[in-house]
Amino acid sequence: MQAFIDPTLCIGCTQCASICPEVFHMEEHLAYPLEGEIPDAYDAQTAQAEQSCPVGAISLQN
Repeated sequence: MQAFIDPTLCIGCTQCASICPEVFHMEEHLAYPLEGEIPDAYDAQTAQAEQSCPVGAISLQN
């Protein structure tokens, strides 16, 4: 799985980085995902972060 964040939608709320800091991190006022494949061990947390995003900026692809 890979995670993507739409920078035009991200409001920098930090929820994704709080839920799954192994995959998401903050740079200035925007969130950024881990580049490339996300380790399987973080699939559930990554999906929770996607669902918790208040503006729907996160998308996941297999």
